[in-house]
Amino acid sequence: MNVIIDFFADVPLVFRTSILLGGIVLFWILEGIIPLYSFNYKKGRHAFLNLLFTTTTAIIGFGFAFLLLKSTEIVNEFQFGVIHFFELPLFVEVIISLLILDLVGAYLVHFVEHKVPWMWKFHVIHHSDKNVDVTTGLRHHPGETVFRILFTILGVYISGASIGIVMLYQSLSVLFAHLTHANISLPQNLDRIISYLFVTPNMHKVHHHYKQPLTDSNYGNIFLFGIEFLEHIHL
Repeated sequence: MNVIIDFFADVPLVFRTSILLGGIVLFWILEGIIPLYSFNYKKGRHAFLNLLFTTTTAIIGFGFAFLLLKSTEIVNEFQFGVIHFFELPLFVEVIISLLILDLVGAYLVHFVEHKVPWMWKFHVIHHSDKNVDVTTGLRHHPGETVFRILFTILGVYISGASIGIVMLYQSLSVLFAHLTHANISLPQNLDRIISYLFVTPNMHKVHHHYKQPLTDSNYGNIFLFGIEFLEHIHL
C-alpha cells in the first residue's frame, strides 16, 4: 500500500492522461461489443462535442491542482482530519479517506447540484445528453468542475487525506465516471454483486432518466451511500 500511495503522491502527468484517455477508449470498444442500448446517433460527432467538455474539465482540474496540493499539505502539517484522530494502519486510512472524498467530493456536491436551482443550471449540461455513453462521464460545464473541486477540497479537510490518497481517488473517480456512464451491459449476476458496494452502469442509468423522481436518485460516483445503499440491500 505504501508503494501505491508513494506512486500517486508524485504521479506523472502522462499516467493521469492515460487513465483519462485509456478509460474512454476501453469502454468505447466495450460499447461496441456488449451495448446496453442500441442508440441511433452519430457516435463520432456525439463524442467530439462531449470530449470538448472533457478537455475543459481536465484543464480546469489541472489548473486547480495547486489548491488540492496546498490543502493536503495543511491537513498533514497540522494533523487535521478524521484519519489523524487515531493511530491507524495505512490501508484503513486509505479506505476512510476514499469514502469521505467520494461522499463529499462526488455524492454531496451532486446532491446539492440537483437541489439548488442556480447550481442545477450548470449541472443540466450533463443531463442534456440524451445518448448517455462513456463520453458523457466528464461532460461538465466549467462552473460545475469548479464546484466539484471545491467540494473535493472540503473532503480533504474532513478526511485529512495525503496528496497520494487524493490522486489515487481522482484516478479511480475518472475511471468510475467512464464505467458508470458507459453504454455497456454487464452480466446480471456480476452487476448485482458489484453493486452491493460500487455504482454500476445499470444503476447510474436510472439517474439519467428524463422523469422525476428517478433523476433525483443514484448520486454516487464510486461507492453507494445513504438511502441508496439501504434500498439496494433491501432489494
